[in-house]
Amino acid sequence: MHFAFLIIVLQAQVPSFYLLSVRIIRMRNLRKADMFSQSDCYVNMRLPTASFVDARTKAIRNCHNPVWNETFFFRIQAMVKNVLELKVCDEDGLFGDDQLCTVLFDLAQLQPGETASRTFELNEKKDKLLEVEFTLEYMPDIPENLVTNGVLVSRQLSCLEIEVDVKQNRKKYKGQCFTFNMKGSNEETQKILLDSWARHLPPNATEFHYIKYCNPEIEVIFPENESCHCVSKGTDSLILPLNKLPMEEKVEIAKDKTFDVLVTATNCQKDLDMHLGFDLCPEEQDFIHKRKKYVAAALKNALQLEEDLQEDEIPIIAAMTTAGGVRSMTAMYGSLFGLQKLNLLDCISYIAGLSGTTWTMIKLYNEAYWSQKDLEEQINEAQKQITKNKLCCFSGENLKYYEKEIWQRHLEGHKLSFTDFWGLLLESMFNDKSNPHKLSDQRQAVNLGQNPLPIYLALNVRDKYSTLDFKEWVEFTPYEVGFLKYGAFINAEDFGSEFFMGRLMKKIPESRLCYLQGMWSNIFSQSVLDALYLADCPEDFWRRWAKDRIIDTERDTPPSLPKRPYAQPTRLFIPGGTLSEMLRDVVTCRPVVSHFHDFTRGLQLNNKYLKNDTFCMWKDTVLDSSPNELRDGEEYLQLIDTAFFINTSCPPLLRPERKVDVILHLNYSGGSQTLPLDLSVKYYAEQGIPFPKIKLTEKDKEHLKECYLFDQAESPKAPILLYFPLVCDTFRKFKAPGVERSPSEMADGQLDVTSTVFSTYATGILQYSEKNFNKMINLTSYNILNNEHLILQALRTAIERKKQQKKQHLFPSC
Repeated sequence: MHFAFLIIVLQAQVPSFYLLSVRIIRMRNLRKADMFSQSDCYVNMRLPTASFVDARTKAIRNCHNPVWNETFFFRIQAMVKNVLELKVCDEDGLFGDDQLCTVLFDLAQLQPGETASRTFELNEKKDKLLEVEFTLEYMPDIPENLVTNGVLVSRQLSCLEIEVDVKQNRKKYKGQCFTFNMKGSNEETQKILLDSWARHLPPNATEFHYIKYCNPEIEVIFPENESCHCVSKGTDSLILPLNKLPMEEKVEIAKDKTFDVLVTATNCQKDLDMHLGFDLCPEEQDFIHKRKKYVAAALKNALQLEEDLQEDEIPIIAAMTTAGGVRSMTAMYGSLFGLQKLNLLDCISYIAGLSGTTWTMIKLYNEAYWSQKDLEEQINEAQKQITKNKLCCFSGENLKYYEKEIWQRHLEGHKLSFTDFWGLLLESMFNDKSNPHKLSDQRQAVNLGQNPLPIYLALNVRDKYSTLDFKEWVEFTPYEVGFLKYGAFINAEDFGSEFFMGRLMKKIPESRLCYLQGMWSNIFSQSVLDALYLADCPEDFWRRWAKDRIIDTERDTPPSLPKRPYAQPTRLFIPGGTLSEMLRDVVTCRPVVSHFHDFTRGLQLNNKYLKNDTFCMWKDTVLDSSPNELRDGEEYLQLIDTAFFINTSCPPLLRPERKVDVILHLNYSGGSQTLPLDLSVKYYAEQGIPFPKIKLTEKDKEHLKECYLFDQAESPKAPILLYFPLVCDTFRKFKAPGVERSPSEMADGQLDVTSTVFSTYATGILQYSEKNFNKMINLTSYNILNNEHLILQALRTAIERKKQQKKQHLFPSC
């Protein structure tokens, strides 16, 4: 709330709103849109930050040099990124109106108080031109209640209550309904069924939540064969602008001898129900403070320190895992068991997981003090579940249970997908009974700092885009769920509920962990382009043919428009043809994605969002410089398994606010053991994210060791990395560090752990024998135990760095 107050004070110093006038003058050298006639051209204007209703010129028939001289007005909020879309369209296309091209013009290029003319080039030859005149004028200061974190902006909300009062002959209207449409509102469409009763509102009433200063208007559609006398004869609807509607007053907007339609507009003063900021939430900060007591004691014991570590000398140590189905689930138990044997498990503050390792994490965090107890009991239970026959999951009794659970999920308001069924199957495969726990329930396992904080990872994707072109990291902890890029987080128990403009609109029961498990490990979400990327095949050909053309025009800042800070260059968008669209649909189609309500819905982008350091840290999609598309009002997130981009759960650990000093990279992937690390290093370098230098020669990759320590980096903010590939090296001859195998025990040291197909530990195998399960546990535990010296070396180095940083902070001149 203090941050929100600061934003409001800053707004008082600068005009909040401008009046923009756009005069569409003329077009030159317009070519035919089809073979039969000259284009019937018009210009459509879209500015979603100012209005959810498009404006357009009239169509000029059969003319290659149309002249309009039409002027349109918009009230724009200075705090948000306003990009005007000028769509040139042909009205008589064979299949409806054709979009010929679109100019994307950042209004930050305009100078307030001045008029500027602009000629836009509409083709690559630069001979098709659109002439437009812009005027930006100061408006009287209008106080709008805004909250921003420098990337997203929450605008002021209003609520419109609507009541239909049937005055006589109520039975005549029974079963008929009024329909109300408001573009850009939370509700979009509402119906009032006459003589129905709502629990929280008067009879025959409904309501809308909408952005107060975004040119709101409502369409009222009357019952069939009934027309209000205030509407033109022969019509059955009216459109009412809400800009000048008095607040807190009941107003009659439609009247007939048998009914009245009354509305009341009120300010929605409700505080945000989300954490809009990049800092760690108070609960996680408190966790770290408590966890450091465990870490300090464990480090003192492990490193045999003579003195206690001060709080600012205690390093943040994290473990991250990779995907790999049951292989990764089993291997993670072994790695944690090895750390526990070395009394190093209490040194870990974070554990990050994805896909198959989330199966392990969910089982562990059912127990409030799992890391304080001997893990053998947990491992024995995992062995029981992994070795059991999975065909029982498809019994008639189980199928009836799945149907009942999915139907209940539908009744609660969740959007169903196949991953819900997949999650129930996984629950059945690795449990004797259903798990009632939810993500927020895991707080009991971390509220005293007694265990590392679990972080689960997923990707948000978009239809018609490959994962390489569009993906956004979404992290899940028992405290919060949110976007790394946007700094937008909600309480874990609110994930799946409906939000608008940062406010909770409809509470939906929190999902059980099995449904999140199905989403985190969704093996059905890979597209053709994703497969080409992961197979290291050239997908450029497919992407080239399946993408629209976007061209940055050269004359971005003519003399009449002085260069403005934070202004983006003008861009020309030329849509692809029908064949390109069909190809794009094929190669980007994902068979299954998980749908959860988008909790960032309605939020707009700050006018300086592209200069925000944290946003730029995760800025990696083709839409990041297209604010209207980036915040296009999607109702649902589309979440997939992170492994189909990079098999890593590391990104949340690299948030600068977490200040992670050491990362244990526990790799459980199949195939190449260095590919996930290679892809990660490439990605972090492209993003400018501090990460250690990785030096592995081709000889190293041909015969990998059990552990590598990487502590050299260009940035002092880079963590130390301990890399544990899934290899069977000295384990072949040693059953424990320094203890050789006898001839009869040599078979226990032989594991084919990296084959991806037709092997004991292939990713698709969901059932292991007891012998193979034990082999994997023993291998991954051994690889930790056998490299105790490297782990301790990394911990000592981290502590020395913390002490050096403390010294430099206290004595900066030294």
